[in-house]
Amino acid sequence: MFVELKNGTSEAEFYISSFFLSEIGRKVLIIIVLLGYLVILAGNFFIISLVCLNPHLQRSMYFFLSNLSVVDILYVSTTLPKLLYISYTGDHLVSYTACMAQLYLFLFFADTESFLLVSMAIDRYVAICFPLHYSLIMSKKACMLLVFPTWFMASLNALILTYFVCSLNFFSFVEIQNFFCDLKALLIVSSSDTTFLRKFIVVDGICIGSVPFLLILASYACIIRTILKIQTPTGRWKTFSSCTSHITIVVLYYGSAMALYMQYSQTQDTILSVIFVTLVPLFNPLVYCLRNDDILRAIKKVTHGKNNKNQKSK
Repeated sequence: MFVELKNGTSEAEFYISSFFLSEIGRKVLIIIVLLGYLVILAGNFFIISLVCLNPHLQRSMYFFLSNLSVVDILYVSTTLPKLLYISYTGDHLVSYTACMAQLYLFLFFADTESFLLVSMAIDRYVAICFPLHYSLIMSKKACMLLVFPTWFMASLNALILTYFVCSLNFFSFVEIQNFFCDLKALLIVSSSDTTFLRKFIVVDGICIGSVPFLLILASYACIIRTILKIQTPTGRWKTFSSCTSHITIVVLYYGSAMALYMQYSQTQDTILSVIFVTLVPLFNPLVYCLRNDDILRAIKKVTHGKNNKNQKSK
């Protein structure tokens, strides 16, 4: 029999169920997760390095992109290494303190990503609707004024939600039907009445998820209206193509988020959580490297420079 522990206790232990797989399946999972994690790290570190070292990318758009890459690295590092550890060692136990820390970090970086996508949409709005004043409006100071509140509000919101979860009661041994300490999973296994917290999370989700999404839609409504005023089809497409990378990331992020948080099957939760955690961090560098002309030119410049050095050394 498991004892019910009062709020805030550090004696509870959480059993992360992860995936129930055979020995071969477990090894395959380790290889897939490890490769995915390394690709995410390498791709996002490459974007950050490219933006920092290339003078032509010292613009607000790529400042936000490098911030997004930093968030993606931290985001996956909150969950995937623990999944690898569980899969490799078979040790599914997580302490109460570690679980709450993981919950906070996951919420923090997920919220930061949502806010950063709004900042990037504002940047695209200014670039297309006010091209002559773009460099003046999106100055370094303006970029910092957009990014600093993003990180601050995300950390504050994550702190509030984690505080409420810490106030819940749990049994001394709890099984979480997911591969990390997810908010939904913790509400399900809590022995407290979670009615108020569930209502609060709905309101919080509207503020943190729906409002940023509506701001992005409003930005693109203005962008499309401006694009339609361009006379030539070539000019319209060239202008719109500067937004396609951002639109792709927005669709991936909000699509996977809505798929995860708008269904209530615990079996599907684990699969959708993997998609939500890995999809955007994995595709972010790929999308921007393949669809952004400035990034492609910077990559060619770096590659061309290396080839010239090799030829000179020979």
